[in-house]
Amino acid sequence: DLMRWWSHGPHATLAETRERMADKSPEWRCWSVTRRGDDTAIGFVAAVEKRQGNVTEIGYALARAHWGAGYAAEAVTSLITQIFAEGQRRVFADTDPENLASRALLEKLGFTLEGNLRGEWETHIGVRDTTLYGLLREEWETCAIV
Repeated sequence: DLMRWWSHGPHATLAETRERMADKSPEWRCWSVTRRGDDTAIGFVAAVEKRQGNVTEIGYALARAHWGAGYAAEAVTSLITQIFAEGQRRVFADTDPENLASRALLEKLGFTLEGNLRGEWETHIGVRDTTLYGLLREEWETCAIV
């Protein structure tokens, strides 16, 4: 379920996951999501500053067994807080239009639906549209979640 909405299918082995992570652009910063008192990774959050400067794209994933417990909201909230503390003016995320859980998380955190790009991704489940969400620093600073 988790990897359905990514641009590639699930990894078959831990070695494949390591290889994919090593191949990521060095500009991407990535943190593991863990439960307090437990160093076992249950997901990750990631961020990359885009070429126009002061604009950061975020991504995140959480193991299915931990969905609905608030871990994603807590982790993404921490990530956004850090990004804006670093002086960024805008954060954005893109998600598959059918990924309702991700869309709900972004909306809960104050992101605004900015639009859809048709046929944006060639994925393991076919060519997919993407839905763009954005959040400005001023919006985050006045958001009740913070």
